[in-house]
Amino acid sequence: MSTAVAAVSAPAKGMEKIRRALTGGHPLLYVQSWEEPRIERLVQHLAKTFFGQPVPFGVWSVVDGLLVDGMPIPETRDPMKALDAILQASGKGFYMLKDFPASSDARPEIVRRLRDLYRGLKDRGRHVLLLSPRLAIPEDLKKEIYVVEYELPDEVEISRIIDASVRRRLGVEAIDDSAVRRLALAMRGLTADEIGHLLGKVFAVRKGFDESAFLEVLAEKEQMSKKEGVLEFVPPRFSVEDIGGYDTLKTWLRKRQALFSREALDAGIPIPRGILLMGISGCGKSLCVKTISTLWNLPLFRLDMNAVFGTENPESTFLKALRSVEAVSPAVLWIDEIEMGVGGYREGGDAAMSRIFSGFLTWMQEKSALVFVAATANRIQLLPAEIIRKGRFDQVFFVDLPTEEERKQIFTIHLRKNRCDPARFDLVFLSKATKGWNGAEIEQAVVSAVVESYSEARPVTEDDLHRVISATVPLAVTMEEQIKAIKSWAHDRALNASTAQKM
Repeated sequence: MSTAVAAVSAPAKGMEKIRRALTGGHPLLYVQSWEEPRIERLVQHLAKTFFGQPVPFGVWSVVDGLLVDGMPIPETRDPMKALDAILQASGKGFYMLKDFPASSDARPEIVRRLRDLYRGLKDRGRHVLLLSPRLAIPEDLKKEIYVVEYELPDEVEISRIIDASVRRRLGVEAIDDSAVRRLALAMRGLTADEIGHLLGKVFAVRKGFDESAFLEVLAEKEQMSKKEGVLEFVPPRFSVEDIGGYDTLKTWLRKRQALFSREALDAGIPIPRGILLMGISGCGKSLCVKTISTLWNLPLFRLDMNAVFGTENPESTFLKALRSVEAVSPAVLWIDEIEMGVGGYREGGDAAMSRIFSGFLTWMQEKSALVFVAATANRIQLLPAEIIRKGRFDQVFFVDLPTEEERKQIFTIHLRKNRCDPARFDLVFLSKATKGWNGAEIEQAVVSAVVESYSEARPVTEDDLHRVISATVPLAVTMEEQIKAIKSWAHDRALNASTAQKM
């Protein structure tokens, strides 16, 4: 990407924040951002234009020391000497310090000299910008430093980058305006450099935009989850056709399919916040979550709460994971077994759990990013009332044991997946024979029959399924009392995911 293109696409909000801070006379700015090259170009541009005439522009790093207008200042790799050189300079100017050691464990003399710098540069038109992706300021400097969070490119800026790097090369007809909007929304959370690399890979061999290009963009967000360690990218492999039954849930999801779009945002339509799927184990809650990303064309990230609690600072790790998902929004965040993770289950015995629970509730209530939370729960009686109440989740669904018609659908789905013709089987009889079975048990019955027949080098027959069914004791029998308690608890607290209630 050319320098000119990158300069044009600088985030307007971030640029305006810096400009307003400079207009206010702040001599010390702390710019938190990953966008180092873009901010350097912006500050260089300000050095030429902010005062109506060019002023010196300096850049410091621990590797190169201080360079002013490209000329090195001798012996300035040491941070103290670099600050002394800036303090002793004359006239106006802009100085950008990359990864400057100004954190809470910084040398005391550096903290002192930065405070001196604030007094010495105030009202002199000389400005110092400390640039780092991490915000770390000593307590003694918090009143002198003005913090600016420089956002990653938004959809407008990403659209400009697409215009410059793809449309200019392939032509406007290769990628229409609606495709540009889809791509721009999908690439949120990436830096300008990452967007450039991704567009280069996606359109290296393509002559235009297609669905595979969009899926490749979504998959790129897997990089983010790998770097975080507690987020797992779940590729879109399942569709709503892979779910047997649950018509109420499917209808709810389809009606909201178009709401994660720029058009819906511009129209002021309320964006879905999330759903909670509670119910009996093995009834397809996880599968339902996985189909949302496919249906809505959004990346799906699973938050691994065991990994969160395995870190030194679970609270910080958890909040960082939420911010990471916000940065790559729009996205679906999957929290599995929420009652064991952020449901407050261990509240009272675990202070970290209690604080995470409180932080999660606040985030769910206040979040503005396009993050749809899909949570699942098995031990629903452990869920606090605060989790279930309206305003946090749009809807709470109860996933019950499948009805007779749904069991027929589940048999059909898994027979086809295993390359068997459903027409060769009496699905009505199989459905009646598996009354009280959950979807996972039906799937395993089909798999066991397929394995048995394959070992004997013959096709699967209905007798194979009968033998497996007769030898299986379903969960509904072994855990009858627990299942009755779950159904009783959910009766007035959740919407049944199925329209039909007859078993």
